[in-house]
Amino acid sequence: MQVKVSMCFSFSVICSCLVDASQVKFGPLCSGNSSNRKRGCDKKYGCGNYGASRDGGKRRHAGLDIVCADGATVYAPFDVKLNGKAVPYKKNNAINDGINLSGGGLCFKLFYVKPISYFGTLKKGQKIGTMLPMQKVYPGITSHVHVQMCDRSDPTKYF
Repeated sequence: MQVKVSMCFSFSVICSCLVDASQVKFGPLCSGNSSNRKRGCDKKYGCGNYGASRDGGKRRHAGLDIVCADGATVYAPFDVKLNGKAVPYKKNNAINDGINLSGGGLCFKLFYVKPISYFGTLKKGQKIGTMLPMQKVYPGITSHVHVQMCDRSDPTKYF
């Protein structure tokens, strides 16, 4: 007796496009600040650099603050995927919104931004959303977008 066995194999090609994240630089994040000027120090609220002291030294600033006027347009710094909502505070307030993003081999969050969408993709320079009214919560502070890497590492090298 002869048995005929028929086997069908399906092959798929997997393409992994590796990106060297060390070569990534953020394009302009905010209208009115095409050079991504970093927030300096405010007498009352502290400094905007990564690692700056918070709460009398009890904690460290986990991101980098980029100057952005209240109501300004916030742009995609490079081609990005929008990965859902990110909020900086447990307690709600006028600026408690933001977005998780990935692109260029990086995973990061932008806080104090009202995105036009929490999911999808954008090309470099397309509108992500609008800067929220920081002055309502922190009167006198230099209004800014907070950029925080998902792994909480220093984002400064990407600017």
